[in-house]
Amino acid sequence: MKLQRTVQAIIRRDDESGWVAECSQLPAVTQGDSLDEVTRNLREVVALALEDEDLKALGLASSPVIVVSHQVRRTGR
Repeated sequence: MKLQRTVQAIIRRDDESGWVAECSQLPAVTQGDSLDEVTRNLREVVALALEDEDLKALGLASSPVIVVSHQVRRTGR
């Protein structure tokens, strides 16, 4: 089995809480008032979700990298 070297996450704007980051591969969701804050929080929540886990059992290589997509809203004309 080939192990993934990345954990995928999405950051999107939220009208109520600033920014929200979600990682569908892990139970990892967080928020922040700025992109910098939500990125820091995402790193922390992913580290906590992976703490004491068997990465191989999750299909992950050791020390996976978080790859973030930024979801952008379409604007009307």
